[in-house]
Amino acid sequence: MHRKLLIISVMFVSLALVIHGQTPDSNNSLGLPVFHHLHLNSTNPNAAIDFYTRQFPSTSKITFAGDPALQSPNDVLVLFTKVKTPPPLQPQTAIWHFGWYVADVRKNLELYKKRPDVKLLPLYTSDEGGFVYVNSDTWPGAGGVPGLTKAEIAEAKAKGVQPVGGSGFAYMQGPDGAVVEYPGNMPERFNHVHMYWEDPFCKQIWYQKHLNALPDRPRPQYTEANCKLPRGADKTWPALEKEGMYRTPAATVVFGDVSINSYIRQGEVPLASTRGHVADHFALGVKNLAAWMAQPGGAAPRVGDPPRTFPSGRVILTKIPPGSPFLNGRAVNLILSPDLTVVDFQPARTRYDGGFISRFQISVPPFGFVTSTSSHE
Repeated sequence: MHRKLLIISVMFVSLALVIHGQTPDSNNSLGLPVFHHLHLNSTNPNAAIDFYTRQFPSTSKITFAGDPALQSPNDVLVLFTKVKTPPPLQPQTAIWHFGWYVADVRKNLELYKKRPDVKLLPLYTSDEGGFVYVNSDTWPGAGGVPGLTKAEIAEAKAKGVQPVGGSGFAYMQGPDGAVVEYPGNMPERFNHVHMYWEDPFCKQIWYQKHLNALPDRPRPQYTEANCKLPRGADKTWPALEKEGMYRTPAATVVFGDVSINSYIRQGEVPLASTRGHVADHFALGVKNLAAWMAQPGGAAPRVGDPPRTFPSGRVILTKIPPGSPFLNGRAVNLILSPDLTVVDFQPARTRYDGGFISRFQISVPPFGFVTSTSSHE
């Protein structure tokens, strides 16, 4: 049976968004998007894929659009663009890290300690410099926050609180300097992208309204009138940075079985565009391509050109909802895979089973975010 997908590729920048709070109708005929792929920049994609398949053996190397890619058992892809120079790690973008569930975080940790190609990242337990590799080896968090403030750490010490041990989350440095989390204990699969957002609850509302995202769990209901919460007053530990990190406010949306987690931006400097950095963007897939493209204010092309054969390329105009992280009303150039013939755009079709029409993204200077559409048959 043929399946058609809309791939919405998203690159994030620091913007003051005007969010219109609305929870999507669960019976919405558009359906629920799924997480399709994370796109990385790498100086050596083949070596990067080899690294990930060694560390996460449930993954496999495949070919996607003629290029090497990584596939997780939950059908999530990691795509790569080969770059000549190492992608920058600073300034901080909206994508902090990404990660895989592992079946036994302790077992994985011991394996990684023996592998010279794996650089384990310490989780500092205070600003004094002590560290652990798994968060459950230090004081447990409180109030749903996976960390403690200085005052809470002092209280935990005074009460003799002990680490709970067992499963937890841990980090390594991946190829090209990527930060990779491996939380346990769950069946191994790609499971999340962790963001920094200016206003996490405002972004959560936007994703729920415009992309039918689901929240990860019941939380206080915010609207556009009250979604801008101040950053928490105190940093918490354990953290990848010795000085700790802010963990409130935090919000999560879910696409399929992949979570998009977020903490508020950590510093005073605005977040940089993800374009060209290690984690370039991620993409969502939906069924019923024609319906999504026809939505008022959605990412729909202006149809009018006759059918043509690609990869000659095509320019479409986007119509984007207010407050989105996408660029409103600008031309977006779709980069198309070889040997494909467009029949129409509701949806566009390919000539062969398994084909698709849009590879991934293009940037629209000076902005670092775009949309693109794809059709899988």
